[in-house]
Amino acid sequence: MELARRISKIEPSVTLAISALAKAMQQDGKDVCSFSTGEPDFDTPAHIKDAAKQALDRGITKYGAAAGEPLLRQAIATKLRRDNRLNYDPANILVTNGGKHSLYNLMVALINPGDEVIIPAPFWLSYPEMVRLADGTPVIVPTDSSTDYKITPSALDAAITPKTKLFVLNSPSNPSGVVYTPDELQALAKVIVDRDILVVSDEIYEKIIYDGVEQVSIGSFGEEIFNRTIISNGFAKAYAMTGWRIGYLAAPIALITAASALQGHSTSNVCTFAQYGAIAALEGSQDCVENMLHAFALRRKAILERLQAIPGLSCAKPEGAFYIFVNIANTNLKSLEFCQQLLEQHQVATIPGLPFGADDHIRISYATDMVTIDKGMDRLDKFIRSRR
Repeated sequence: MELARRISKIEPSVTLAISALAKAMQQDGKDVCSFSTGEPDFDTPAHIKDAAKQALDRGITKYGAAAGEPLLRQAIATKLRRDNRLNYDPANILVTNGGKHSLYNLMVALINPGDEVIIPAPFWLSYPEMVRLADGTPVIVPTDSSTDYKITPSALDAAITPKTKLFVLNSPSNPSGVVYTPDELQALAKVIVDRDILVVSDEIYEKIIYDGVEQVSIGSFGEEIFNRTIISNGFAKAYAMTGWRIGYLAAPIALITAASALQGHSTSNVCTFAQYGAIAALEGSQDCVENMLHAFALRRKAILERLQAIPGLSCAKPEGAFYIFVNIANTNLKSLEFCQQLLEQHQVATIPGLPFGADDHIRISYATDMVTIDKGMDRLDKFIRSRR
């Protein structure tokens, strides 16, 4: 069978592959400490589940509008105005099957063959693959600890060519956990406006931030940058709704119209009754978010203390999300080999930095319980010391 050439351009998700292997080992009775998945280990809050149940009881089980339930689009627009100072109307919102789907819809609706998309490294591993599937060209701009894994305005400006159409910004970041400051965002916004390109701001981790750090949307710095900004977000991380598959795009109406048409011919509407759970997430009490954030903060502190005591490893303190990006260069192992050996020899699942654009790092998720953190760090320490 001859497959489409576009499929040969992409690589399978290493994150999902390692998570699947870890789960298979657990099913075989092995005691695996998993730090691999970007998924809160909390249940979806009760008031969100209740809203979906009530929608089911009311018979909200039929086809819905391809762009999303009107009440949810309104709730999202209200949230963006209130929390992010972004003046979107419901017509500027597209509800999608998860945050990942919002980004895929964006790339397919916006990118033409040969268009360049600037992606700072380290990056969430699906960004370049989505660009390739849209026949675009990902342009990777490396960053490192000297700039806190953030792209600088000068580096962004230098990467822009006449073919550049889009810049991908992720703050808080997966995998590094960095959060761009308002001043840093404003400086990037100036480059974007001056060079007349677009920016997609992936804000899926916006509510998971620590130590009083301020999360700001790049589109909030004035009309010129707002008109060039596309927002991608969702409910998976902040509300522990990973399996619900509800995300959204906020963008100029022309792009929303195009992406809605694409969605209408690919997936049609998002699960109707699940959207009523998303409405409850936005309009109900936010105590559930604060409770999860408090737990993540305690875990971050505990795992950082353990990692900083392990010789040969180094890491920066993440300001957001629930990941630590660990530099393993001193082990003389590449990231895939490191993760394979750690999993096979000590039953600890982590994610290689290779698909994130940093082969001398691994990603550790602390979206897990304290018992797993303590046990897993003991094993990681043993693994590192055995190599010295």
